[in-house]
Amino acid sequence: MQKPEEMHRGRRYSPLRESSLNQSTSHRMKLAACLSFAVAISASAAAVAAEQCRFIEPRSEREACYQRQEIERAARQKAEAARQAAQPKLYEPMTSEDAQLAKSMRGICRGC
Repeated sequence: MQKPEEMHRGRRYSPLRESSLNQSTSHRMKLAACLSFAVAISASAAAVAAEQCRFIEPRSEREACYQRQEIERAARQKAEAARQAAQPKLYEPMTSEDAQLAKSMRGICRGC
């Protein structure tokens, strides 16, 4: 008499096929982890790339460094303010509807 595993060989997953599926998933997960790690490293490297003015010995060069950083900071703040101004205010379109609702509620409920 044959074992059930031997009777339907083509219909079952073979250990090789299951392991290849697990390996492809494993490779995707490892790739995703590596990419996220690389992004985290590059983001921290960008923050470290800022000029360290306090380690510059000559005073004139150190002050020039601080001035360059101040100009860069002002430019970033200006760009951030422009970007925020360009974004639509989501809550403003509702103010007219809110005022109209409040007015109609005053007529319905008097001091309750």
